[in-house]
Amino acid sequence: MPSPTVQSPVTQSPDIVCIGEPLFELNQAKGSEAFLPGHGGDTSNCAIAAARQGASVGYVTAVGADNFGQSFLDLWKKEGVDFSAVKIDPAAPTGIYFVTHGPEGHVFSYRRAGSAASRMTPEELSLGYIRGAKVIHTSGISQAISSQAADLVFKALKTAREAGVLVSYDTNLRLRLWPIERARAVIHAAAALADILKTSSDDAFELTGEKDADKIADFYLGLGPKIVIVTLGADGALVATKEKRMVIPAIAVKPVDATGAGDTFDGAFLTEYLRSKDAFAAARYANAAAGLATEGYGAVAPMPTRSDVEAALLNRK
Repeated sequence: MPSPTVQSPVTQSPDIVCIGEPLFELNQAKGSEAFLPGHGGDTSNCAIAAARQGASVGYVTAVGADNFGQSFLDLWKKEGVDFSAVKIDPAAPTGIYFVTHGPEGHVFSYRRAGSAASRMTPEELSLGYIRGAKVIHTSGISQAISSQAADLVFKALKTAREAGVLVSYDTNLRLRLWPIERARAVIHAAAALADILKTSSDDAFELTGEKDADKIADFYLGLGPKIVIVTLGADGALVATKEKRMVIPAIAVKPVDATGAGDTFDGAFLTEYLRSKDAFAAARYANAAAGLATEGYGAVAPMPTRSDVEAALLNRK
């Protein structure tokens, strides 16, 4: 089996380094028979969202030597996301997914088995790239795609902690990828290594059995993170530390597609947190960014810029 090749020599680390799998997106708008091409993958979305807020961002992943992989390289270049740590695997494809929209919201169908990102191993991780960042971000999905991907993420988390780099983790539970028992064990082991933990009320119920947002926050604070965020959909997000907690309300939006909204929250939150060191102000900013991201179809296309978010915070309640 050929080894993946490095896209280009790894350069100086950006402030935010995201780790995971990009997925080429085909999204069918309501009432349409056509699928519109786009880009997705939770941590790639997070990286782009952060870049659009003005952050210095890089990505760690692998893509196939195919048109979908090249489209991601072109996208990251356009968006200002450093991809010097991205590998190209000539023997595996870039993953893809389809999004359809029904009465209960958006539905995902994946074609990602054996993808280039799922074949990455811990030995391929650039430790210097991790150590040089201010924060690394990854997710449950990044660990669900394969056992070696899970190990790579654990190595990145431990390397970051040893170097004093902040760790951000989103539970992003996808039960199509792994059974709940394994998901719970891996995600909670990773959560124990995180400084910033984001989950959703739906994810947390599956993972902890708790429905109350305060109890969910207590559970995850008990594992070790300093900041826990529980997103509550249209009700906003609960932000909790050991000293303080607050529900940050959502802004008024006209949503059409929630694809990528949580990832937009992650990227906007990390950008603003590095600027302000205020988790509650960062969550207010991120809530607005995530809300704006639901007003168009696709994960990446409707992601707002900093000027969009700042205008929304001034003009929308």
